[in-house]
Amino acid sequence: MSRRTFITSTAAIASSIEAMAELKTPASAGYALKVMATNWGFQGGMADFCSKAKKDGYDGIEVWLPDSTGEREEILREAKKNGLLVALLYGGGDHDFSKHLAQFSEGITAAAALNPIYINCHSGKDFYSFEQNKACIDFSLEVSAKTGIPVYHETHRGRALFAAHTTRDFLEKIPGLRLTLDASHWCNVHESLLADQQETMSVVLPKVSHIHARIGHAEGPQVNDPRAPEWAQAVNAHFTWWDGIVERFRKEGKPLTVLAEFGPPDYMPTLPYTRQPLSDQWSINVHMMQLFRKRYGS
Repeated sequence: MSRRTFITSTAAIASSIEAMAELKTPASAGYALKVMATNWGFQGGMADFCSKAKKDGYDGIEVWLPDSTGEREEILREAKKNGLLVALLYGGGDHDFSKHLAQFSEGITAAAALNPIYINCHSGKDFYSFEQNKACIDFSLEVSAKTGIPVYHETHRGRALFAAHTTRDFLEKIPGLRLTLDASHWCNVHESLLADQQETMSVVLPKVSHIHARIGHAEGPQVNDPRAPEWAQAVNAHFTWWDGIVERFRKEGKPLTVLAEFGPPDYMPTLPYTRQPLSDQWSINVHMMQLFRKRYGS
């Protein structure tokens, strides 16, 4: 391919992505898009993180539940100071199931006590039995019923919902299960953009209540930069899934939360030896936030 042909073709692809971001569907009263910021990879404290998130236009933050009471109080204090919504993320870490379930139960209970707008769960382990993973999900449903706080379970590698087909099985057997869709993990697990699992995705998408907006591809959970034209196919695939979710929320007049969640190294590809990231994580997440607002804003 000549340099001129390359420039022309890449410009056309980039233009198509921008044009795609301008599409909108009618929204019923009550619909609102809330885009959350992650402090994963942020080089600074909670005060600086919340200040920067507010300055760059986020509606709230989604952060991992800290161990200490002081850190938990700091999250609430700094978010309130900056007018940001607070959501929490938690998951058990121990490989032993009984210890894992105890960790998970304690963490979800503690998270609910802080009254976040939702709790996002890294639930169970991919090597646990169905019944073991179900015990984690069942406990979270009990907490949600008691507190009124939505609890979502993320489609995440290494966890109960690590793959599309296993998630479908959980959905069919646990009617109350609600998902955080991070399809980037499934692209990696299934080594595809899921074109051969459309029937399963048609079961999954109506159960999604929260989105993690990262772009995966057939060989990994994160492209190096979604603004690069060579990733247009992967970007379009993810927006196609998100379109279906957002359309449902807009029609039903319900608020939708989205986390812009491109990660730091080693999610972010790096140069050899120096381990310098190939792109700027924060600017990519701001770009994703802006794409969501442009395409799906109320």
